[in-house]
Amino acid sequence: MGTRHIPSDKINLKLILVSGKTHEFLFSPSDSAADIAEHVYTHWPEDWSEEPLPPTNILRLIYQGRFLHGNVTLTALQLPTGKTTVMHLVARENLPEPNNQGQLKKDKSGDSSCSNCCVIL
Repeated sequence: MGTRHIPSDKINLKLILVSGKTHEFLFSPSDSAADIAEHVYTHWPEDWSEEPLPPTNILRLIYQGRFLHGNVTLTALQLPTGKTTVMHLVARENLPEPNNQGQLKKDKSGDSSCSNCCVIL
C-alpha cells in the first residue's frame, strides 16, 4: 500500500483489532473517542469483513494501555497532526471506571501492578 499522504491538519489513526488486523482512518483533532468509534462502526472496513461487527456500537479505543472515554478528543491526548498514531480497538460493553479505593489499597500494600492495565494477547 505504501505510505499515504496525511494532511497536516488531520491525525491518521492506525487501529488494531484483537486479531491483529489493522486499518487506517483520518480524523480531525477535534474528533472524540465516541466520534471515532461511531465512524469506524458505520464504515467497517471491507478487509475486516471476517471480524464480527458487534450488534450495537460498543467499540472502545485503547491508547497507551488506557481505555479512552467517549468525550476525550484527539487534541486532549496531544496527538500530533500529520502523523500516524496507533490505537487498539476492542468491543466492550462497559469501561472500567477509575477506582480511587483501588488506588489507595494499591498504595498501602505497595503492590505496583496495574489493576486497570489492558493486556492485548
